[in-house]
Amino acid sequence: MGRENDEDFREFVATRSPALLRTAYLLTGDRGLAEDLVQSALTRAYRHWARVRTAGSPEAYVRTILLNEQRRWWRKPSSREVLAGELPERPGRDEPAAVDERDRLWRPLQQMPPRTKAILILRYWEDFSEIATAEILGCSVGSVKSQASRGLRRLQALLDPANATEGGAR
Repeated sequence: MGRENDEDFREFVATRSPALLRTAYLLTGDRGLAEDLVQSALTRAYRHWARVRTAGSPEAYVRTILLNEQRRWWRKPSSREVLAGELPERPGRDEPAAVDERDRLWRPLQQMPPRTKAILILRYWEDFSEIATAEILGCSVGSVKSQASRGLRRLQALLDPANATEGGAR
């Protein structure tokens, strides 16, 4: 790779790694695994950086690699871990109520199938549009809409089982 490509890649890594790491953490539930996932995705992107940077949106391209890598890990029997009952403390200056709300959503989100979890994370945590989410996941916008809808209903049922059994969750 040329000097210009190397500099461009370094700049991309410096500016976008925190966002990629956040997505990877939400997908894996473990900081160490998230770091490994980002490293793996960036390694794959580096090999083809000239093509990646001309693809239009390098970040979307790398996020696609990240999600594909996570799916590949998920399919390996050795990569299926059972998360601990307690979440580790998370650094940051979040307001206590926001932290409590995120923690309340975290456990049910981990019970979702990998693709549904990825859609919910990209749409509602990362605030990507339906179109961008579909691009990253390599599926149709309709698929994103329907899976997000089903995922939200399932999340609601997991968060409020009493309401779900009374017909509150449609």
